[in-house]
Amino acid sequence: MAKKVAIILTAADALPLKDGSTHSTGFWAEEFIVAHRGLLAAGFDVSVATPDGRPAPVDPGSVSVEAVGEDAARDYRQYLASISSQLQHPLSLSAIDATDYSAIVMPGGHGPMVDLAFDETMGHVLEHADAEGIVIAPFCHGPAGLLSAKKADGSFLFAGRTMTAFTDREETMGGVQGITWYLASKLNERGAHVTAGEPFTSHIEIDGNLISGQNPQSSAAVTNAVIAALR
Repeated sequence: MAKKVAIILTAADALPLKDGSTHSTGFWAEEFIVAHRGLLAAGFDVSVATPDGRPAPVDPGSVSVEAVGEDAARDYRQYLASISSQLQHPLSLSAIDATDYSAIVMPGGHGPMVDLAFDETMGHVLEHADAEGIVIAPFCHGPAGLLSAKKADGSFLFAGRTMTAFTDREETMGGVQGITWYLASKLNERGAHVTAGEPFTSHIEIDGNLISGQNPQSSAAVTNAVIAALR
């Protein structure tokens, strides 16, 4: 029987900004597709889940010709259309028993900073997964979801762990301007040891069962590291 992997996606489509406006968001197409496509090709049974099983919105910028080019935009749109039922009717996070899965994969897009970072059910899934040594693989803004996980005393579950995430520098260079908080800084504040490679180049960290990636350019490296860990 194929090993099971759960990809946890955001259900948030709007990111609040400092000026009171919002920025359209969701999951970042490239990150999700690289992971989903790669894990399926490697023979794993891949499920998609969101908070309360709400539809998973794609960040419109991640499928725009202006941002990714005509060929990539066409490929991403076609791929997402081919699995639209999974994205429109994902599993609910509350239905995820971490012990049924070999890995929990968490792509980015700014959406996780809106919902997964504060979702108690996300926290419980991660707490159970970490206790069992199950692979946890967030990347880009996906590590925002780690912030939901707490120890019994209320402290951050992943304090002291080495990880990477979309950096403050990348956010100011090419992310969203006017966001209310920066992911890498918040993880550091909570006690994680956050490393950084050069902006917009592939960089991953592996700390036991925690495999993290810095940005969209790290998607393939994270996926390959998950596959290697599960094999």
